[in-house]
Amino acid sequence: MIPKLPFSCARHVLLPAAFMTFSGFSLAQDACPHRGQLDNAYCDANNDLVADLPTNKSKHRDPSTLVWAYTPVEDPAIYANIFKPFTDHLEKCVGKKTVYYPVQSNAAEIEAMRSGRLHFAGFSTGPTGFAVNMAGAVPFAAKGVGTEVRGYNLLAIVKSGSTYQKLSDLKGKKVAHTAPSSNSGNLAPRVLFPSFGLTPDTDYKPMMSGGHDKSILGVVSGDYDMAAVASDVFDRMITRGTVKKEDFRVIYKSATFPTSSFAYAHDLKPELATKLQQCFYSFRFTESMQKEFNGDDRFLPISYAKDWAVVRDVAEKSGTPYNKAAYEAESKREAEAAAAKRAAAASAEKKP
Repeated sequence: MIPKLPFSCARHVLLPAAFMTFSGFSLAQDACPHRGQLDNAYCDANNDLVADLPTNKSKHRDPSTLVWAYTPVEDPAIYANIFKPFTDHLEKCVGKKTVYYPVQSNAAEIEAMRSGRLHFAGFSTGPTGFAVNMAGAVPFAAKGVGTEVRGYNLLAIVKSGSTYQKLSDLKGKKVAHTAPSSNSGNLAPRVLFPSFGLTPDTDYKPMMSGGHDKSILGVVSGDYDMAAVASDVFDRMITRGTVKKEDFRVIYKSATFPTSSFAYAHDLKPELATKLQQCFYSFRFTESMQKEFNGDDRFLPISYAKDWAVVRDVAEKSGTPYNKAAYEAESKREAEAAAAKRAAAASAEKKP
């Protein structure tokens, strides 16, 4: 059972107007020597691409209860139990009550950190950039094994019994993307598919499924002819027995991208941020977690500036840089897609 949160988490969708509510917290332009693509609420004086700790110590946060979340790449409730041993470890190691909260969308997760309702979180690859620039997230860890931070690939999957053999065969067909801010589920296909004869929005209109698991299940059911998905989610669903590997054929596989990042809010008290990192690095995954995460057995240190360079490059080339204007546009599209799905589901329920 998921414990109740010590605050209101009623909002699940970020509206562009939400940015206006933080104007009072923005730093004066002349008070910050360098900001880069960070929102005006943050500063990057040391040029490491992430938000600096506020210079005013009174703004450093040391909450009695830590609240965290993991990226909603699949049904968010799945991970409440999967991460329970880790959440328990953090509670003992950090010495604070720690609560896992299942967010419903990338926008909701980013908004929750920006508003101070999440103290640390796991963000999927694409939204990590928006979390850094729009919410002051500071990525510090990723899943891995031994000393190796592991990544994932963008896959284009079709039903094994279909006639599709290459990307160009999907012109005019039903192709699923996941969400606007997703790297493998939307941005990378826009950059990588055209050189293989398939250009999104020209050769097909991307159908936003709302998640990698939904895209994968949609291919099985015939809702989609092809789906662009993350290999780690695909592998987990096969391992879990949710789908069968033999029901699919992979017609495209990209080079490796970094996997989801784990980040803390930039304004956490330095001693707390340091302790949190130490507790992440000291944890060893349980057997069930290793099975779920494709053999990964620990969290390893990462650098957003270095490890996310390829992801930032894809975002720039896809016309979706990690800035405020792009985020507002992506959040609006995500909200509209979610509303359309809710309306369709309600309509379906009314039918006899």
